[in-house]
Amino acid sequence: MADQPNEIDLNPQLALERIDGWIDGAVKLAPNIVIAVVVFFLFYLIAKGVKKLVMRSAAKRGRNNLGELLGSSAKTAVVAFGGLTAATVVFPSLNPGDIIAGLGVSSIAIGFAFKDILQNWLAGLLILMRQPFEIGDQIKIHDFIGTVQHIETRATIIRTFDGEKVVIPNSEIYTNSIVVKTARDKRRSQYDIGIGYGDDIGKACEVIRDTLRNIDGIEGDPEPEALPWDLAASWVTIRARWWTDPQRSSVVQVRADVIQRVKEALDEARIDMPYETNVHLMHDQTEASEGDRSQQREGWPAPKSGGTEPRWRAQAEQSQGAESTQREVSTSARQAESNGKATGTENG
Repeated sequence: MADQPNEIDLNPQLALERIDGWIDGAVKLAPNIVIAVVVFFLFYLIAKGVKKLVMRSAAKRGRNNLGELLGSSAKTAVVAFGGLTAATVVFPSLNPGDIIAGLGVSSIAIGFAFKDILQNWLAGLLILMRQPFEIGDQIKIHDFIGTVQHIETRATIIRTFDGEKVVIPNSEIYTNSIVVKTARDKRRSQYDIGIGYGDDIGKACEVIRDTLRNIDGIEGDPEPEALPWDLAASWVTIRARWWTDPQRSSVVQVRADVIQRVKEALDEARIDMPYETNVHLMHDQTEASEGDRSQQREGWPAPKSGGTEPRWRAQAEQSQGAESTQREVSTSARQAESNGKATGTENG
């Protein structure tokens, strides 16, 4: 039946012929497909063996995380090569060189699409190779402080001291400053203590040092210190410094013991720990003289035309006293004059 233009042809026989061709092709390729599956499976087993070999080699050097990362990458590469080989078995006309060349042409687009993934993977690899910190270290990055639990290909997992899980991309860790709090065997802490100006500074320092020496968890070498540190507004500041185990739990517990024991020791030695003293000068807005420019303090704006110039309060009070004296003298004169007139009238 000839194909008619501008018409929809429903030819079941043509569809059956197409399906029959597919089935014939699949039958012809069946041996190749079986061989390809076997080849891919062999490459998969090889990939698993390569991963185990890499991880075992890294574990002997104490680099388990690095071995896991390199082993996974090697396994992925071997599996990908096995898939490419299996594809050439199924389709003999397929040229692996052309595929690789095609991937090379499209590598720029792939790089842009997976920029963050590749960046984090490379950062994770560099972190594991250079080891700025290890699993179990306590680190601080940005606003997060916690214990490193795992370093993955994409991110580093830390557990905060509040029990929260934080996932930080490796690129952020590699390109930003981090504080490794457990990098050394000892860690120094400090606390400022205020005593009264009337107390003996030497005695207070000795009391604090003796107290620190008797607290469990504080290292004896270097010895704890108590140093006069500042002359504050209401007290003399003494800075207590001591060394402990770098773990957070030890640092927190020892700090709490220091605060309690030092407070008790200073109380027993009758050394004052004064409160902060503040002086507040309040201006009463309900005075009867409020609004009288002669009573205002200095610093007020210039008066309007014809107004009174602002003066110091002492000047205003002095002027007010003079005016009051003058008014009293005038009042006395008027009273004397009035009394004189009254006397003259009575005599007359």
